[in-house]
Amino acid sequence: MNCQKHLFDLPEDIHYLNCAYMAPLLKSAEQKCTEQLIKRRNPTNISSEHFFSEVDLVKEKFAKIINTHAKNIAIVASTSYGFSSVLNNLTAKPNGNAITIAEEFPSGYFSLQKWCHSNNNEFVVVDSESNSSVGKRWNENILSAINEKTSVVLISSVHWMNGVRFDLKAIGSKCQEVGAKLIVDGTQSVGALPIDVDDYHIDALICATYKWMFGPYSIALAYISEAFHDGTPLEESWMNRTNSRDFTNLTSYDYNYAPHANRYNVGQLSNMMTMPMLNESLRQIIEWGPNNIQTYCASLTDPLFSFLDKMGVGIEQDEYFCYHLFALQLPDSVDQSSFKEKLAQHKIFASSRGDKLRVSFNVFNDEHDIEKLMQVIEMSVMSKTLI
Repeated sequence: MNCQKHLFDLPEDIHYLNCAYMAPLLKSAEQKCTEQLIKRRNPTNISSEHFFSEVDLVKEKFAKIINTHAKNIAIVASTSYGFSSVLNNLTAKPNGNAITIAEEFPSGYFSLQKWCHSNNNEFVVVDSESNSSVGKRWNENILSAINEKTSVVLISSVHWMNGVRFDLKAIGSKCQEVGAKLIVDGTQSVGALPIDVDDYHIDALICATYKWMFGPYSIALAYISEAFHDGTPLEESWMNRTNSRDFTNLTSYDYNYAPHANRYNVGQLSNMMTMPMLNESLRQIIEWGPNNIQTYCASLTDPLFSFLDKMGVGIEQDEYFCYHLFALQLPDSVDQSSFKEKLAQHKIFASSRGDKLRVSFNVFNDEHDIEKLMQVIEMSVMSKTLI
């Protein structure tokens, strides 16, 4: 796979290493939005079919990416909306516990904490408790924490701060063994890393679309397994009823929800501008293939890791490492404040997370972005040494 920067409208003089913050838009997705915006000028261009056609396509494409059926997909407003939809229909074990990870993204953390308070379950936060082999130790601790009392595990597929990848297959198997549900926040991996909800025994997978799926803000996609298909949704949207596609009979009030995961769709899901954008971005991801994206990102890291290794900075490249998102512990000789200034001066965009630099690659990056980052790190080490 070659660099795909030509499919984006990123300025040539910037080095965007921050897809974990927000992805740039594809030119083709931007064009879809523009077309729909112009079309929206005249309401006679919008038929009842348009309320559902793009939605159906988005569900089909997302289902293909995560290896499931479109009937299991809901379109929601955010990850927190998706978490609440599932947790509100989850039965707690008496005096049980619920597990998440240290420094989990706030949406998942607060959603699970609130559920614990409402259901008299212990809120368990699992850390790595290690400065080396962090991924291995963290995954071991999670598996050890899951027991017969566990009602639910809510965990990110990849940690948003440091890129540690969690072994969802092992965690899902342990959850299935003890009768616990597994809810996964896939925001920082789905689209850039292969995932199989059936093979991993995932009960619900919620993903914001504006990062690794190149989609618009304010939309999330949710896989909701059959275990929750008879649940109660957060909203009573007219679009989630079995007769919603028959506009002439909407007031023949049908109290039956649309089957499967469709009952959990957010109200007004048929955004005529954003749905075509998301449909286009998912089409492009399927064409590239998440595995190919991960392989391409790995090719970009080789010179960077060789460079850092010579500086005495180790990178834990093991089975829990992701090539699209990771955190760099810079040499002690680098002054953090001046380093950030140099990044800005050289138009390098990455994120500071704690005392580390979070770097996130994608198909719009190339070797020149890596060379520029290495150049700034080297400059920062030299300038500190000369003081």
